[in-house]
Amino acid sequence: MELVELNPLSGALVGLPGVNGLSTEQRKRLTIAVELVANPSIVFMDEPTSGLDARSAAIVMRTVRNIVNTGRTIVCTIHQPSIDIFESFDELLFMKRGGQLIYAGPLGPKSRNLVEFFQAVPGVPKIRDGYNPAAWMLDVTSTQMEQILGVDFAEYYRQSKLFLQTKEIVEALSKPNSEVKELTFSTKYAQPFCAQFIACLWKQNLSYWRNPQYTAVRFFYTVIISLMFGTICWKFGSRRY
Repeated sequence: MELVELNPLSGALVGLPGVNGLSTEQRKRLTIAVELVANPSIVFMDEPTSGLDARSAAIVMRTVRNIVNTGRTIVCTIHQPSIDIFESFDELLFMKRGGQLIYAGPLGPKSRNLVEFFQAVPGVPKIRDGYNPAAWMLDVTSTQMEQILGVDFAEYYRQSKLFLQTKEIVEALSKPNSEVKELTFSTKYAQPFCAQFIACLWKQNLSYWRNPQYTAVRFFYTVIISLMFGTICWKFGSRRY
C-alpha cells in the first residue's frame, strides 16, 4: 500500500468505474498493487498511462518508479509519453513498423544515448532544445524519413556497436549459473487451510461491513421474498387430496 501510495485509501471501496469509489488513476495503482502481492521479480504493463491526464499519468509512473527502486524489473509499453515520463525509463526497446528492432539499450540522462545514436545517422535533423525525445525519435525514424535519407534504420542498428553489446548481454544472461539450486517448495500453499479460510472469511466480513447499503438491500429482499413465499404457500401442507 505504501509502495503504490494508497495508504490514505486503505479503507475505501473500489466502487463502480465512473460512478463512485476510486478514480481511474487510483484503480490503475490498485491493479499494480494486486500484482505485487505475489512479489514478482518482473512485471509486465500494457500502456499504464492510457486514458489518464498528465497529472494522473505522472502519479502512476511515479508509482512504477518506486517499484523499480525496490529491485524489480518492469517492462511496459507506453503511448505518447511526456518528456518527464519518457525519461523516467532506464532502457528502451524501439521497433519500427513491421516489428523490426531499431534501438535497444539505455536511454541515458535526458535521453542522451538515444539522441546521440540517431543523430549519428547522416542527414538526421538535430533535436531542438526542449523538444520531446519520444516525439523526435518517431519523426526521424518514420518511413518517409527513411526514404528521404535512403537508410534502413533496422539494418543500421544491426551494424552498430550497440547491437553487439546487447547481443553479448543477452547471451551472457541466457546461460544459467551452475551454482544456483533448483527452486523447490515444501508445500503447495503458503498457508494451511484454516488460515486461508479465516482470511477469506474476514475479507468477506469487511466487504459486507464497508457496504451497508448492499447488505441492507439483500436483507430487505430476503425478508420480502420470505413473506411472499410464506403467504403463497400458507397451509399447503394441511391440504390432502
